[in-house]
Amino acid sequence: MIDLRSDTVTQPTPAMREAMAHAAVGDDVYGDDPTVNELEALGAAMLKKEAALFVPSGTFGNQLSLFTWCPRGTEVILGEECHIIQHEAGAPSVIAGVQTRCISAPYGCLDPAQVRHRIRRAELHEPATSLICVENAHSSGAVVPLDNMKRIRAAADEAGLPVHLDGARIFNAAVALGCPASEIAAYADSVMFCVSKGLCAPVGSLVAGPASFVARARLKRKIMGGGMRQAGILAAAGIIALRDMSGRVGEDHVRARKLATALGEIPGVRVDAKGLDINMVFFTHPSAHDPAASSRVVKAFADGGIMVSAPSGGTYRFVTHYWIGDAEVDAVIACARKIFPCQ
Repeated sequence: MIDLRSDTVTQPTPAMREAMAHAAVGDDVYGDDPTVNELEALGAAMLKKEAALFVPSGTFGNQLSLFTWCPRGTEVILGEECHIIQHEAGAPSVIAGVQTRCISAPYGCLDPAQVRHRIRRAELHEPATSLICVENAHSSGAVVPLDNMKRIRAAADEAGLPVHLDGARIFNAAVALGCPASEIAAYADSVMFCVSKGLCAPVGSLVAGPASFVARARLKRKIMGGGMRQAGILAAAGIIALRDMSGRVGEDHVRARKLATALGEIPGVRVDAKGLDINMVFFTHPSAHDPAASSRVVKAFADGGIMVSAPSGGTYRFVTHYWIGDAEVDAVIACARKIFPCQ
C-alpha cells in the first residue's frame, strides 16, 4: 500500500533495523545506555544546545517541556491552531496543570504585538504567563519565517519569559528556509524534535535546551513514566535518522509540490498554496464536506492501493515521505484523476 496518511507511518530502513539489532545498550534510567547517550549528544550538537533528552514521542516532549518550565496554575501563550492545542488531547491541563491562552497565528506566525498584549503578571484575578510556545514547521504545512521567530523571541526577552519550540519537523523547516536547524532553534530556549516523523525511526523524539533545564526535565520524564530502560535499541535508529535522513527531506518537499500541482489541475480540487512549504498537501474538494462522499473517496483510494485519511474540517491532507518515490506519486496522481471528478 502507498500510505499518504502521515510521515509518521514510515517504516525503519534496513540500516536502522541492522543498527537496532546490534545496538549496545545499558539502563537509561541509570544513565548508562551508551547508544541513548550518543543520540542525545548528537541531537544537542545538531541544534547547538547544551543537552538533550530522549523521550517516547513528540507529544510527550512538548508536554514534558511545559511541565518543566511552568509552575502549576500559570499560563502558556501559543497559537490556536498549533499541535499542542489541536492534537495533544488537552494534556497541558492534565500534566503541567497550566492554562493555555490561544491567539490567532495564521500558518504558525504569532503576532508579537498580540503576544505582548496577552502577557500577564500574577495578581488576584489573573494567572502569570510562564511560557510562550511556537511551532516550526507548522502543522498547516507552512514554515514560519525566521524574522517572525526573532520578534517573538524579543517579546519574550522583554518579559523575561522562556520560549519553547515545537520543532517536530524542524529539519523540514530548515530545508524550506535554507538554513541549519540550529538557526531555527536559536530563537527558543527549549525545542522538541522528532526522529519518527519523516526520518524513519520507529519511535522517539528529543527535547533539547540548557543543561539545567534538561536535568529538571529528566526528573519530570521519570514522573511521567518516560524513564526507559534498554532504550538504545530505539536510539540506534534515531542516530541514523539524524545523521543520514534529516538531510534528504527536501526530496519529499519536491514530490509534495509535484503532487499538489497535479491535484490542482483536477476540476473541483483547490490546493492550499500557503501550506506547501514542506511535505504536506492540503486541499479541498466538494466531497470533503459530505461524509458519505468523502468515505467513498477514501475507499476508492484504498481500492487503488493507496491509504489516505478522511478529510478534517473540510480539508484533505496527503503527506509524502521516504517511502513515497516518484512512481508512487505518479500512481497517486493517476488514481486521483479518476476518483475526484466522479464525486
